[in-house]
Amino acid sequence: MFDGFSLEIVKLADATLRVRHGGAGPPVLLLHGHPRTHTTWHRVAPILARHHTVICPDLPGFGQSSVPADAWESAGSSKRAKAGICVALMHRLGFDRFAVAGHDRGALTAFRMAMDHPASISHLVEIDGIPVLEHLERCDSRFATEWWHWFFFAQPDKPERAINVDPQAWYGGSAEAMGRENFEDYQAAISSPHVVHGMLEDYRAGLTIDRRHDAEDRARGLRVECPTLVLWSLRDDLERLYGDVLATWRPWARHLQGRGIDSGHHVAEEAPDLLAKAILDFLA
Repeated sequence: MFDGFSLEIVKLADATLRVRHGGAGPPVLLLHGHPRTHTTWHRVAPILARHHTVICPDLPGFGQSSVPADAWESAGSSKRAKAGICVALMHRLGFDRFAVAGHDRGALTAFRMAMDHPASISHLVEIDGIPVLEHLERCDSRFATEWWHWFFFAQPDKPERAINVDPQAWYGGSAEAMGRENFEDYQAAISSPHVVHGMLEDYRAGLTIDRRHDAEDRARGLRVECPTLVLWSLRDDLERLYGDVLATWRPWARHLQGRGIDSGHHVAEEAPDLLAKAILDFLA
């Protein structure tokens, strides 16, 4: 797994991140989703590394990175806070300008990076994600039924109690589908009550401070200025819930393109070749 990549712990002013990096060429940062760690990219990163320097951190609150301290509205787990940390990581590694691709919860952080740090982001790739404000304003009975976990995870204390009884039964996954080392890394993460709390704080921030940040930016007329690629899994529910995914994104990005990929939700594990090709074509 990640043959030829380096693994290190990087201490920053506001967080300590576990980071895997390798390859050579223009830099691209890969941000995973919930409840994965950076190892979800183990089938994609080596393909990208043939043409790019690839950096894969565990997001703050996930995997073996530090968990933000509890704060009002889960501010330390806001996508704005995580975006700042990820930009600081890339600057520490020597990259002032870079592409970022995010999946699921990582897509929310990647979007916030492009909004808050436009001078640092050359390209944005959004995978199975739309701005959190769009999710919440479009919420209907279908969303509440299929994405009920957003609202459950935002409650205090009880989600941790439910998940920590049997994390494997809650989250699922298998070595056969994910790859043995990726599955073992994921299991270690979901088996830590401290990490489970950090992952849930990401959702609590989503329904409070993240929503407000999106609304403030929309009121100011801010948009993503860099080229933006939106990808969604055709065997997941984003298209079913929102119809034209690109139409949802159009008010938020000036230079937009995108398409569906024949995959389930965990596309980096299920369709790595298709995902890597889409990213490489876009960055080329």
